[in-house]
Amino acid sequence: MYALRFFSVISLLAASVLPRGGHSDELSFRLNDLDGNPISLERNLGSHLTVVCFIGTECPLAKLYSGRLDQLAEKFSDVDFIAVSSNQQDSIADLKKFRERFSVSIPIVKDIGNIVADQFNAERTPEVFLVNGNLDTLYRGRIDDQYQPGMAKRKPTRDDLLIAITEHLSNHPISVPETEVDGCLIGRIKKKEIKSGINYSNQISRILQNHCMECHRQGELAPMELSSFDEVVGWSDMIVEVIDDQRMPPWHADPAHGEFKNERRMTSDEKEMIRDWVAAGSPEGNPADLPKAKDYGSNSEWRLPREPDLIVSMSTEALKIPSDGVIDYQYFVADPGFKKDTWVTAAEIIPGDRSVVHHSICFVRPPDGADMKLGGWLAAYVPGQKPPSYDPRQGRLIPAGSKLVFQQHYTTNGQATEDITRIGLVLGDETQIEHQLLTLIAMNQSFVIKAGDANAKIYGTFERLPQTGELLGISPHMHLRGKSFTLDATFPKSNSIKRDSTLLKVPNYDFNWQHIYEFKDPIPLQEIETLDFDVTFDNSSSNPANPDPTELVMWGDQTNEEMAVAFAFVTIPRNPPAAKTARDQSDSPELLRQAQEVVDEYLRKYDTDNNGAVSRLELPRVVRENGFRTLDLDRNGALSKDEIWRQVLRHLKKKKTDSQNRPLRKTSDSRSTISK
Repeated sequence: MYALRFFSVISLLAASVLPRGGHSDELSFRLNDLDGNPISLERNLGSHLTVVCFIGTECPLAKLYSGRLDQLAEKFSDVDFIAVSSNQQDSIADLKKFRERFSVSIPIVKDIGNIVADQFNAERTPEVFLVNGNLDTLYRGRIDDQYQPGMAKRKPTRDDLLIAITEHLSNHPISVPETEVDGCLIGRIKKKEIKSGINYSNQISRILQNHCMECHRQGELAPMELSSFDEVVGWSDMIVEVIDDQRMPPWHADPAHGEFKNERRMTSDEKEMIRDWVAAGSPEGNPADLPKAKDYGSNSEWRLPREPDLIVSMSTEALKIPSDGVIDYQYFVADPGFKKDTWVTAAEIIPGDRSVVHHSICFVRPPDGADMKLGGWLAAYVPGQKPPSYDPRQGRLIPAGSKLVFQQHYTTNGQATEDITRIGLVLGDETQIEHQLLTLIAMNQSFVIKAGDANAKIYGTFERLPQTGELLGISPHMHLRGKSFTLDATFPKSNSIKRDSTLLKVPNYDFNWQHIYEFKDPIPLQEIETLDFDVTFDNSSSNPANPDPTELVMWGDQTNEEMAVAFAFVTIPRNPPAAKTARDQSDSPELLRQAQEVVDEYLRKYDTDNNGAVSRLELPRVVRENGFRTLDLDRNGALSKDEIWRQVLRHLKKKKTDSQNRPLRKTSDSRSTISK
């Protein structure tokens, strides 16, 4: 299949640069493949083509493109393909495992000392070079444009390497001879170390242990391990790049607003220490100074306060995950058989294959919400994120007859696999539950984002907040065009604690990371008068994740559509104290009159049995499915006149405050929001 020139056997892995009689000979090399067969690239007088691709065993893009290289090699049988590994951290054993795992059929050679990489001036993996018989470089760059770090198109819009080969074989000039390469920096051998007080054993290992190894260890989602010097030194340049680009550690909240107890952020001093270490040649130091191994919970399957009382699988059959491509969100409905109302005090989601599960969220679908795709939030899995702290006095209530809905986000990694994700539940004693955990949802479904709009603004608001309790955290949710998110609150002017009105600002939203931003200090709900969010979408061609900038975009479940959603996590007293009075002494007679009219009309409309209260079944489905439990403060399954009065009065006060203190803007009440 391959027209490779074989030479006399040379020692395995030894690179030998051919005599450089001219400019083209500078690319010549002789190496052995993984089976000891000699492989060479040399100048000849024919028109033979060779593709040289630099690879890395742990680079996510190299994994995804390994199969595509084989496909191209099969399509162009008269073209030689050689895969070159120049990473110092890739051993022969690693390369053999890579070849077997991804069924690579083209020859792989090990470039010790990155001599060949230096000859080609190669920078990243996977970077390809198309050379002719004279060893002139006809094309260099990416294989195609389908994959970028953290981004994937459904299919490539330009098959750069395929086009270059086809054009040359057809005696046409190559239209695009060079493209920019996305991928991992080649782990070159470091130059002579500079004397430095910073080394891996004493400082860098501790920084990585605290900020990176939760994910970058064996069996977790991260593509490479960072648990030893031999691994880390090969990735040192790449580590500097991702922290400078703020891609890692993955955390997107603006530090100017809010403090969060689950924050993933390196300090400026830690980042500078890593930069100085790399600049000094990445010295190892004394291994005796290494920190003790950190327990990440890998010794037990569950990181719960005790073994779960109930384990529920998303499905009885595993979902098959392909080796590459884009997978739409997957939804699975499981029926655990809840015969009675059940309190859950702790929950944890465990993927079947962590290498492909980017995140998983489990929702509760109540029995009267059979057609709902989502319901109340129960738990979430995001790589590296620990389950919330355990308190047996607070829990989530799952109504009898409810089902669980698993929302699964998968990312392909170059190898076909399968997954069955599970959730483990710790059940609580109803007599001990003092506070109920709730997830409130604010959304705007009535928007249209114009094609090409790079700055589409959409607004939403939490219409109803409980009178008592605490706001624990927020999770924004958009899709691939999501650009930014801001959560603002208004507080009483008389509030003794002066708070920043911006509770959370995410200037660079990343769909790949569905964070829950947990406030370091929960915010009392009684202090919050209004809670609103605004989001920005980028539907332009400058957004590399945009599926199609020419499309007009509206609300939808799939990633090529959009959502504008905010989840608020709150805790409220199970038995809230009785209010002194629903009518504040400062309320004007006119406000009270309006409130009474609304309450009377509400009862006339929905109290069909005329018992002075509105049961859940008497309400429209949209109210039953969205927010009824927030309105039903005493949890008796019906809205009393006093409960209705409180919500109506709160709503009227909010409208009054909005008109007095806030600039006019369209919110989620607007049914025809169109980005300008």
